[in-house]
Amino acid sequence: MNIGKYIFSQLVDVLPRRTFDRLVAKYDGNKYVKHFTCWNHMLCMVFGQLTNRDSLRDLSVVIGAHSKKSYHLGFGKKVTRSNLAKANKNRDYRIYEEYAYSLIDIARKKRSSRDFEIGGKIYAFDSTTIDLCLSIFWWANFKKTKAGIKLHTLYDVVTQIPSYIHITGAAVNDMNAMDYIPYERGAYYIFDRGYVDYKRLYFITKYPAYFVIRAKKNLKFRRMYSNKIDPSTGVRCDQIGKLTGKQTSLTYPDKLRRVKYYDQETNRTFVFLTNNMELDPVEIAMLYKQRWMVELFFKWIKQHLKVKSFWGTSENAVRIQIYCAIIAYCMVAIVEENLKLNRSTYEVLQVLGISLLDKTPIYELFAIPKKEAPSDDNQLRIRF
Repeated sequence: MNIGKYIFSQLVDVLPRRTFDRLVAKYDGNKYVKHFTCWNHMLCMVFGQLTNRDSLRDLSVVIGAHSKKSYHLGFGKKVTRSNLAKANKNRDYRIYEEYAYSLIDIARKKRSSRDFEIGGKIYAFDSTTIDLCLSIFWWANFKKTKAGIKLHTLYDVVTQIPSYIHITGAAVNDMNAMDYIPYERGAYYIFDRGYVDYKRLYFITKYPAYFVIRAKKNLKFRRMYSNKIDPSTGVRCDQIGKLTGKQTSLTYPDKLRRVKYYDQETNRTFVFLTNNMELDPVEIAMLYKQRWMVELFFKWIKQHLKVKSFWGTSENAVRIQIYCAIIAYCMVAIVEENLKLNRSTYEVLQVLGISLLDKTPIYELFAIPKKEAPSDDNQLRIRF
């Protein structure tokens, strides 16, 4: 079926072209364009992500060296550095943003059957800062001598796909990004203690949804009653009560659950707050432990995709590059799920990165015993 097709072309086959064309028409992306269309532009950017290009010049040189293959790869005509730079600067980033979300939906649906200890949808929310040069990225003002942006990410723990990404300047407080989270009824949301804002947490309760968050040390909490615990599980207390602070008692007037847990592996004690009164206290601790998954995601994309060094200096160019990185990530995840490769995303990306111009069915690249596959030395252990 794939005889004679480049690996990159086989990857592109999973991308819904009609969806992209509708978005291009919606934002008039191809207006006055004769050769280098939005589709050509996106495929060039994705190719650059998968091959880990350092700059637009680097990308254009590689594509130029294979110019005879450009038509079959979907790059179109006249792929030059200036064409790429103009497209990154002038084309509406919302085309690539909305297309990234359409691929996120596809990838999450394909992985929705994965098993997890707790039923329901579970999300971890956190942010990562990307430092930029102030003299070049002047629009991303952060400090007197530094610029930067933040990627506020809602990570689907079950499917291991980011479900929502909000890009802001690095100076924006993390708690403000909570206002943009697309909450779902009955879902679990996991936060670090930097997101303790009782007004916003009360909004989650009234939505209604559940949250698990690590409590701050200055927590003012009055116990009403305690649940029975098994100390051998690491649970030190499981209390139901209310906040007693002058302002916090007004912003969050309902009952809260306070769980104190000792983690033997790290020899640390954690205090969690949640509005879920039904889960076992060990499950509350286990839910918070999954927050580290979003940290793993940040580490992974920074190491293996181009989201730290940018191919353009305008805000529009930065956004396009980030969303093209998400498109590449989801595309690989979809192919991995379609072919049941049983490999980590890191392994799949490493193999594909040096094989994009081969004419081999993708599944043949991974037809080796799993024990012989390269290991990911950069994986982190999930921890608190």
